[in-house]
Amino acid sequence: MWPLLLPFALAGSAYSTILHAHTLVESIVSPDGWVNLGAAPAGHIIPLRIALPQANFSALEEHLYAVSDPAHKRYGAHLSKAEVEALVAPHPDSVSAVDTWLSEHGIPNSACTRSPAGDWVSVRVPVALAESMLNTTFYKWKHVEDDVELVRTTKYSLPEHLHAHIELVQPTTLFGRKKGQPAMVRSVGAPQTRAHALRSRGTITVTRSDGSTLTVDASCNVTVTIACLRQLLNIGDYRASGTNGNRIAVAGYLEEYANYEDQQIFYKDQLPEAVNSSFTYTLVNGGRNDQNFSSDTYQDNTNMQTVLGLVFPATGTYYSTGGRGPWIEDSDTDADTVPPYGAWLDFVLAQETLPQTIMTAYQSDEQTIPESYAKRVCAGFAQLGARGISLLVMSGNGGVGDANPDPRTQRCWTNDGRHKKRFLPAFPASCPFVTTVGATMHIPEVPTDVSGGGFSEYWSRPSYQDDVVSEYLTRQLRGTYAGLYNPNGRAIPDVSAQAYNFRIAEWGHLGMHGGGQESTAAFAGLVSLLNDARIEGGKPPLGFLNPFLYSAGTAAFNDITSGNAPGCGTQGFNATVGWDPITGLGTPDFGKLKDLALAL
Repeated sequence: MWPLLLPFALAGSAYSTILHAHTLVESIVSPDGWVNLGAAPAGHIIPLRIALPQANFSALEEHLYAVSDPAHKRYGAHLSKAEVEALVAPHPDSVSAVDTWLSEHGIPNSACTRSPAGDWVSVRVPVALAESMLNTTFYKWKHVEDDVELVRTTKYSLPEHLHAHIELVQPTTLFGRKKGQPAMVRSVGAPQTRAHALRSRGTITVTRSDGSTLTVDASCNVTVTIACLRQLLNIGDYRASGTNGNRIAVAGYLEEYANYEDQQIFYKDQLPEAVNSSFTYTLVNGGRNDQNFSSDTYQDNTNMQTVLGLVFPATGTYYSTGGRGPWIEDSDTDADTVPPYGAWLDFVLAQETLPQTIMTAYQSDEQTIPESYAKRVCAGFAQLGARGISLLVMSGNGGVGDANPDPRTQRCWTNDGRHKKRFLPAFPASCPFVTTVGATMHIPEVPTDVSGGGFSEYWSRPSYQDDVVSEYLTRQLRGTYAGLYNPNGRAIPDVSAQAYNFRIAEWGHLGMHGGGQESTAAFAGLVSLLNDARIEGGKPPLGFLNPFLYSAGTAAFNDITSGNAPGCGTQGFNATVGWDPITGLGTPDFGKLKDLALAL
């Protein structure tokens, strides 16, 4: 289509430029770590995503908190798909203005894809046309650490009359990269030393922060299985119904996949009654169902095995989402970048019914995501919460900045041209409309030394956190690390769970893995069981969790009071009595949470 349309489109854009003077929308300095390789090819195709203002998002946010706050009379009265879309739909004037602008550039309605509420418009255009539309120049960029290549610009403009009708256009200034996922892996079949074997025998009685005790098999201090998680989370003999409609899902991106054969190996090892059961693969935005052992399956294999191991016989879905965020896909590049949250949101928000619990374990440094784009994605997460979906994300695997112990290559610096030392929160963990999970290890539990935590630079602290976070800042930090973090920002994580030495199947073999994705999967499985109990009791699912967790729910958490996650040349934040930015409220007790959830 585009080779025939391009001459007309360029002629149209010249006409449009004469009528409508462009003014700057966004400008950034050249990002740290990226090298400009020169002008991008004129014919390279860019999938532009254009965000129209959401006319009544503030009203949606009010509804979200009303239906999520146990103290509110509307608690649990979640909105329908149609009700949510009506609140975020753009004003007709914005739709008309954007359609006219696209038409002036030779882009017909038939070439546009729109989100369910019409608040996003997507078009695929050549670089030459994008440059004319945005009055900018796109360049090829390469990252010095891993040779990731992107096509981006450092500034773009729009006709002045469109500024009220377009919030952002991407990919333009987004130079994000997915942060590495450090993992602990070794063969389960390796010979044990005598000391190792002795640690695995008997039981351990743990005294929790409220004075209660928990008895756990000593072997769980060496290898964490589903049986161990059921003990650590105090799930006891509770089993999901499997027939009441309760579902859980894992959202996967960046050519990572969940493997059916590995799932069966895991079941044979830990949950024989689940052998021959499976999960649904849902393909989004060109995603694939890749079952080759040569493919990257570590992260999402771990997630699917853990959540389904906890919730069996409830059903599960794996979302395999293709693409590379709001930017370029190129056959000659190997971009390991931010997941395409926008494409995934377009898909799931278009569905009438969804799994009640969804988790994802991908994250990037918040500062690498343009604030305007991050806030629009976060607004999409708010729509899910308003519809009664609990969304769990991990807090990160880099402590306060980066898990890399070499200070010469740590990512602990601002990318705004000042190169100032700064603790770096993760996204989407920093979005206030998701529940963010930190990572613990061992018995009794302490934080892992890479559990992500900190304070957002983009979002102010939500009211549900005010009391506990203010207490930590005034009682514990008392000015420590001043200037390295935003004390008024949304604080992460909210909660935490075990994350160390999980036994899973990978590439046809059993092995042990660890990281923030494991803790997120464990907590997501627990939430799905809570939703199961509420559905069985004739109640709606929990939906957006945080207002509940930070109020009545705090009584159901074991407070983690020692340990820290060093980074950026510091000891990082520490765990202490009460909420802290490494373990949040602590680790959950399913039995107590279930009683509280059923009483709502």
